[in-house]
Amino acid sequence: MELDDPVCYCFHISKRKVLNYLRVHRPRVASELSGCGGAGTGCGWCISTLKRYFETTRRGEETADSLSRSQYEAERAAYIRAGKGKPAPGAIPLPDATPDGQ
Repeated sequence: MELDDPVCYCFHISKRKVLNYLRVHRPRVASELSGCGGAGTGCGWCISTLKRYFETTRRGEETADSLSRSQYEAERAAYIRAGKGKPAPGAIPLPDATPDGQ
């Protein structure tokens, strides 16, 4: 994922914003990242990513992502469609279920 790609789709929080929040505010626990525009408090999909960013930043490591933006979006959509979370009002919409939109 690129720096300006969203991490929290419910509250439109980018990777750049999360990393800057970590650098400036230095939260003591990962849950304090909710202070970054509510990240992680909507559907819950981004919580594991936020925790990973917190841990890698805490260790002074680079925050690399194994998923592309489209893969991240597709996995979030599957998570939501499986009933594991409910997007907050105003969240970035889920991509179409099929490539042709049907």
